[in-house]
Amino acid sequence: MTDPAPRTPPPYRLLSRRSWPEARFLADVLRTETVGGGLLLLGAVVALVWANSPWRSAYAELGGWVPWPGGHALHLDLDLATWAADGLLAIFFFVVGLELKREFVAGDLRDPRRAVLPVVAALGGALLPALCYLAVTLTAGGAGLRGWAIPTATDIAFALAVLAVVSSHLPQGLRAFLLTLAVVDDLFAILIIAVFYTASFHPLPLLGALVAVAAFALLVQRRRTWWWALIPLAVTAWALVHASGVHATVAGVLLGFTVPVLPSRTGAAGLAERLEHRWRPISAGLAVPVFAFFAAGVSLVDADLAGLLTDPVVIGVAAGLVVGKTVGVFGSTYLLARFTRAELDEEITWSDLFGLAVLAGIGFTVSLLIGELAFGAGSVENERVKAAVLIGSLVAAGLATAVLTRRNRAYRRISERESRDSDGDGVPDVYQEETA
Repeated sequence: MTDPAPRTPPPYRLLSRRSWPEARFLADVLRTETVGGGLLLLGAVVALVWANSPWRSAYAELGGWVPWPGGHALHLDLDLATWAADGLLAIFFFVVGLELKREFVAGDLRDPRRAVLPVVAALGGALLPALCYLAVTLTAGGAGLRGWAIPTATDIAFALAVLAVVSSHLPQGLRAFLLTLAVVDDLFAILIIAVFYTASFHPLPLLGALVAVAAFALLVQRRRTWWWALIPLAVTAWALVHASGVHATVAGVLLGFTVPVLPSRTGAAGLAERLEHRWRPISAGLAVPVFAFFAAGVSLVDADLAGLLTDPVVIGVAAGLVVGKTVGVFGSTYLLARFTRAELDEEITWSDLFGLAVLAGIGFTVSLLIGELAFGAGSVENERVKAAVLIGSLVAAGLATAVLTRRNRAYRRISERESRDSDGDGVPDVYQEETA
């Protein structure tokens, strides 16, 4: 009697559907971010129109107004535009910190096999844009090298707003990948900002900030959610990080990392999920749109358009977003599948992934922030960075729309199947079939 031939294990599926609890949480996140993306676009459009209108001086005066001139001793004599970049974006990065903590503890990044794809894709999507930028600027003489990190970031809200506009019903696996990719991408952006864009460093305020963060952590770990204690501690940590010379938004990430993710013994949702549910609408609906309003207002009145379009910084940023992101995300995913012999989920094609890689070239919020840190707010280079980010993001959005809408009919069929609930129990049939 011959031994039966050993069975070949099934190939690992990339971009497969998540479990129903994860899918439900993901749907809530994407819904909020999509609305926030629409407000972000509105803020950017209003800023562009105002900055190029006869009343453009009023726009500049509003951004340059200092609401607290007496805050010099605490380094808080900031204008409104800086308050939006350093203050409001700390809320955005607090939510990012909560997302990262949740992904590492209870999400895809907890499982090494599922984590490797978004991590590798995000790494390729950060490295290739930086190399594109450096190749362009070095060829042109090396001017503007400090802006190498500008095209490395993906703006998830802007990308989701584009998907909403084109009515694309992307499969749940692709949407989950896009969100996780953006979260890992934000982690790289945080590290880049903290390491490469800290102009001066003062250790004593940073030590004080760590004490405030530790006190915040002590309360949240014990599930003490007293707003009258947590908010003052968070503001203190933010102010001290700002005074230390490290970009103040890093404080938001540190605070987010301290929040426990796993649910308590009572069975209620984890504190990180509850805080994310509470603060994400403020981040997506207020913090990011207001920052976009103050950051996107580039004036093209009397501008040398020929000089703008031939500027190495502009070309480098646009090429990094459109070409670098696409090649980085798609190429790294393809190589991962090739060397690990993994296969795409049966409902997803390589053209779908290519469209998603192009969509990842939409960089806005963090790209504009890094542009300000690299060249200084109000500088000529920063104004050109704004134009480059807008150009690159719009080109990426247009190309992604052209690629993804070709399969929109198939996406609708998949979406209908993923949402069908024949027995009316609140759980789509497809998730019950997978666990049967």
